[in-house]
Amino acid sequence: MTAVQRIAILGAESSGKSTLSEALAAHYGTVWVPEYLREFVDVQGRVPYEHDQFGIARTQREREQAVLARAKRFLFCDTTPLMTALYSRVYWGRVDAQLARLEAVHDYDRTFVTAPDSPWEPDGLQRESEEVRQMVHRMLLETLDARGIPYVLLEGSLPQRLRQVEKLLGPA
Repeated sequence: MTAVQRIAILGAESSGKSTLSEALAAHYGTVWVPEYLREFVDVQGRVPYEHDQFGIARTQREREQAVLARAKRFLFCDTTPLMTALYSRVYWGRVDAQLARLEAVHDYDRTFVTAPDSPWEPDGLQRESEEVRQMVHRMLLETLDARGIPYVLLEGSLPQRLRQVEKLLGPA
């Protein structure tokens, strides 16, 4: 039995991570891990505070582990602790030690970054602005480059992104 490849789907707000993750899971007949932050905001009725960040990232990783046994060939992860840490840097100018340790473990088989090339759309409490989206995108690429994490930038419409990924991962 071949090991399941864990695929990180990263990107700034309103760049299509969730839509792409769900579509890839359907395409490859597997499961995906939704972004826990969305659930956190819905349940709490607020955006996270700095002290919430580690718990959000830890829960994201725990949910990856929880569904891994059900995955077939690929597990698509809609965000990772790296994004949680990046947003900590944006909003609080720092990353607490626990989150920094968790984010340092970027042990995904592949990393895809969704380009912010679609219209920015508000999404309740979770989204800031087009300016923040572009800044976070730049910061993400700089972080990945600085850490030597290889990634593929996915651009265009959902069908175009699916074709880009299929060229890399192979047919369903």
